[in-house]
Amino acid sequence: MAADTGQAPEGWVPVEHRWLGLDRRTFAAGFTALAVALLLIYGFQGLNAAIPWHNEIRAGQVLDLGDGATAVPPVGWQLEHGTLTGGAGAAPTSLQILLASGGATIEIDGTTYDGSADAFLDQVLRSEGDTANVSGSRGSLTTDSGLVGVVESSTGPSGDAIDVAFKMAVGTTESVDAAPALLVRVRTAAGQFERYQDEVAALLRSITPGATR
Repeated sequence: MAADTGQAPEGWVPVEHRWLGLDRRTFAAGFTALAVALLLIYGFQGLNAAIPWHNEIRAGQVLDLGDGATAVPPVGWQLEHGTLTGGAGAAPTSLQILLASGGATIEIDGTTYDGSADAFLDQVLRSEGDTANVSGSRGSLTTDSGLVGVVESSTGPSGDAIDVAFKMAVGTTESVDAAPALLVRVRTAAGQFERYQDEVAALLRSITPGATR
């Protein structure tokens, strides 16, 4: 009979370090290796897709658009990028917000532009080339606070798109033209916009300029 040396067998894992038969002490290194592999193979987009977001919008939360301007995001959507009121604050001319829900996204970007909302949207679309659209139409939208925006919808092979441009001020033509510009871009899979149209419309109507403008 072999003598008991008092030493654990090679490869033995103490029970307090086990989880479903695995050595929990190796988890951190394993997850780090997985993240590096995803980054090398798919880049940052692949890494983001593999790691779920858990920043769900709750009732009563409000987006900070900078300089006192705000918008109310749809409850249940994920805030992947951006700032809520009461946070670190946002700059209206370098604003970047991204909301996502299922296959739909809402991007809200702020920048400087001297001119009307209509001219601003024209410049955005020209800079990107607007050749992929199968159909499109342009109209106007007035928010609950009196901001007047320009809306262009389009449908193409890549999906449904809504682009809305605002100048973040009400008042004289001169003050509106000089105000920061805001671009709201909604993207869904083809034929899927109707699933989200009520939530999108509520967000657009809620956009409010800063009190000082």
